[in-house]
Amino acid sequence: MPSLSIERMSPADLDEVLAIERASFSMPWSRGAFLYEMEQNRVARCNVIREDGRLVGYVCLWEVADELHITNIAVHPSARRRGIGRALLGQLLDDARGRALRLVILEVRPSNAAARALYESFGFRVVGRRRGYYYDTGEDALVMEATLGGDSRSEASPGNRRYR
Repeated sequence: MPSLSIERMSPADLDEVLAIERASFSMPWSRGAFLYEMEQNRVARCNVIREDGRLVGYVCLWEVADELHITNIAVHPSARRRGIGRALLGQLLDDARGRALRLVILEVRPSNAAARALYESFGFRVVGRRRGYYYDTGEDALVMEATLGGDSRSEASPGNRRYR
């Protein structure tokens, strides 16, 4: 079984991160955008996930007060459908829950059924829509959120996860 490890993203990771970013999104972040998040944005944090030492995915987020906003998450196309995104998101939610954060928010394209299914499996639900959010296609963004405590119907609970 492959070994997964999650660690803080560093500038040395950016060539691999950018390759995944470009393979995953029609509007990829630039090297400068990732550097800004890592080095200048005080509310941002970016992590990478490695499978047997190979960088296969990443997540960037903002933490403000008791909320997390996932700004970017991707897994290399050759590593998808193997539980890597699930492990990355699960670790992020476990960490947030352990630090008594209350809410996690993200935007996703309505057409990204695989991502939506992953988020829903962690208890995320659609709470809004940002019209024309993606300027490459004019597609809306669905705003999804997961509550990390309280109402069990909307809670992103460990029981919703299945690790490989």
